Amino acid sequence: MPDLSWEIRLGGIVAGVDEVGRGPLAGPVVAAAVILDPNNLPRELDGLDDSKLLSAEARAHYATVLRRVAIIGVGAASVGEIDRINILQASLLAMVRAVGRLGPSPDVALIDGNRAPKQLACRAVTLVKGDGISLSIAAASVIAKEIRDRAMAQLHRRYPGYGWDTNAGYPTASHRAALGILGLTCHHRQSFGPCRAIIAGRTTLDAAE
Repeated sequence: MPDLSWEIRLGGIVAGVDEVGRGPLAGPVVAAAVILDPNNLPRELDGLDDSKLLSAEARAHYATVLRRVAIIGVGAASVGEIDRINILQASLLAMVRAVGRLGPSPDVALIDGNRAPKQLACRAVTLVKGDGISLSIAAASVIAKEIRDRAMAQLHRRYPGYGWDTNAGYPTASHRAALGILGLTCHHRQSFGPCRAIIAGRTTLDAAE
C-alpha cells in the first residue's frame, strides 16, 4: 500500500502529482497536486490507493476526506492544447498548472512516472508507478480522476450518444462505434488516430458547440 516514506525521505513540503486522461479520445487531461500532513492523516484515509484500483464509491469517499485534510491544486489542459502540443506535453502542462494552484509552494513535486515538467518552480522528483508507492501521489490520482470523471459525466448530458458517463471518453467499443455513427464533437481529440480516421472519411465536427 502507498505510504509517506518518499515524502519523509525528501523532507520539506512535498506535493504528490499525478494526471488522468492521457488515453481517452475525448475530453481534457487533468492533473492534481496534493500536499498531505503526516501529522493529520485521519483513519478515513486508511486503504487509500492508486485510483485505478479503487471503486467509484471508494474514490468519492477518499476525495471527500482529502478535500477536508489536504492542500490540493488542480490543473487541466484542453482538447485544443492536446491537439496542438501533443498529449505528453499537455499532461506536463496540466501538472505545472496543478502545482501552481497549491496555496503554499512545495519544496518538491513528487511526480508519478518518469517525466517531469521543466517549468516547475520547485525541485521535481519522478517516481515510476508512484501512485502505488507514494500516498500523496495516490491522493493526487484520486482527486484528478474524480474531477475528470465528473466533467465527462457533465459532457455526457450534452452528448449522450458516446457513453462518456461510463467510459469517460476512453476508446471503448461502444464509444468507437458511436464515432462511426455520430461523428466527432468539439470535445474529441482530432490528433488521435480514431478521430483522424473519422475526419479523413467524413467530417461531422460540431464547431458551434
